[in-house]
Amino acid sequence: MVLQPSYQTACPAGIDCLNTGGTPAATGIPTSVFFPTAGQALDGKWSLLQPGLERREIPIYNNQSQPVETLYIWRLDQQYFRMEVAFDEQPRTLETWQRQTNALMVVNGGFYSVENERYFPDGLTIVDGKASGRSFGGSAGMLAIDGARAELRWLAQEPYDSYEPLEAALQSFPILVRPGGVLGYGPEKESHASARRTVIGQDRDGRILFIVTPQGYFTLHQLSAYLTESDLGLDVAVNLDGGGSTGILVASPYEIISPTRPLPFVILVHAR
Repeated sequence: MVLQPSYQTACPAGIDCLNTGGTPAATGIPTSVFFPTAGQALDGKWSLLQPGLERREIPIYNNQSQPVETLYIWRLDQQYFRMEVAFDEQPRTLETWQRQTNALMVVNGGFYSVENERYFPDGLTIVDGKASGRSFGGSAGMLAIDGARAELRWLAQEPYDSYEPLEAALQSFPILVRPGGVLGYGPEKESHASARRTVIGQDRDGRILFIVTPQGYFTLHQLSAYLTESDLGLDVAVNLDGGGSTGILVASPYEIISPTRPLPFVILVHAR
């Protein structure tokens, strides 16, 4: 089925969602947004998809009480799941990535560039223990995976050390929630550019959250403020590649928000 917004008011304390000033993006919204009907949480509450994996939707409205965005959130307990980073110079659809890796979840990764028809990730990236690229500066964050657990870092507070025995990692920017649940992208940085967004977060209990806003309503500052003041309990959150790259696939129960282009760079989630 094609998902329709649930049209219920949801706004964290301290944020006026009705007067955020953003406008929905007119282009680049995928038509393939599909979810199963069973077990959906359309009222902003968490629903259990399987042990260790929860899902939630939070609808957003403008000052005319019109639905303009929905946050789709998946929260996973690392006792049940592990993560890895995958890259290939030949970009693939989310469906192809999932079929070739048998991952439970496939999420678009960080930013990447193309030169002479070759794709490569921006920022430092570690795949299967092999590092490539240069580390970003202090405005960026890093997903670091050592095999046992994954953690999110703010590079200004904890820069990458080349001697770390990491199995996988990716860097992206900007930090939206700084460690301790502090606003990461302030109003002085506001560009008023709205776009589709993908965010990876970690809450105070160490759980990993993937947050997708596919309708292109939020600017980076608006999303930073919303997440900081939300009830998600985020300790840290990092913006991943957005726009046409924004996408997520969950294999069971099947759910997908499709990007508008194939991706060379993804985060994979596997059951332990």
